[in-house]
Amino acid sequence: MTDETDRPGPADPNATPGLFPVPPMGEQERMVEAILFASAEPVSASELAKRLPEGCDVAEALVHLRSRYAGRGVHLVRVGDGWAMRTAPDLGWLMRTEQVETRRLSRAAIETLAIVAYHAPVTRAEIEEIRGVSLSRGTIDQLMEMGWIRFGRRRMTPGRPLTFVVTDAFLDHFGLETPRDLPGLKELREAGLLDSRGMPGVKPPEDDDEDSPDGQSELFED
Repeated sequence: MTDETDRPGPADPNATPGLFPVPPMGEQERMVEAILFASAEPVSASELAKRLPEGCDVAEALVHLRSRYAGRGVHLVRVGDGWAMRTAPDLGWLMRTEQVETRRLSRAAIETLAIVAYHAPVTRAEIEEIRGVSLSRGTIDQLMEMGWIRFGRRRMTPGRPLTFVVTDAFLDHFGLETPRDLPGLKELREAGLLDSRGMPGVKPPEDDDEDSPDGQSELFED
């Protein structure tokens, strides 16, 4: 029989009796791992904290878990504000299957998505100014239905127009942690993802500034 004096008491004398002691870090890692493994979508640290026993250190558990999976076939990656288990980038080819893709984005949608990705937060008027043509409602609706863009904060300018930003689903689809991880102009050119016309609002191809915002074509075909 366990001696009652060996059991750790609550730190707060007014705490609710009967609470379990905080699990050891190894057990916290297992809990976080189980939640992320079972979730198809990235899970935020705050959501993980809600599911774990009170007193668990989610941030530390994520650090340990990320280190544990480093170099393995599955990685723990950050997607926006969430965390997810994903196949190691260099092994992605193993998951590919040959299939006919019937849905492709129109050039208008590709350009709009690229502008939002590289210029966010951006308003409808700014998108139209960069593209040089009016933006149809259908283009925005398609990108929002796909879950790749969403409304951002309103601009503190006359009329307080809505802005558009890319979503965590967009980042997850392209294996990015944040929009800052988007490829630069030089990377896109070397990968053959810039056509001869380039993209609206982008400096001419002879400009070698890697940090200049740029659009994409094949990259955004779904």
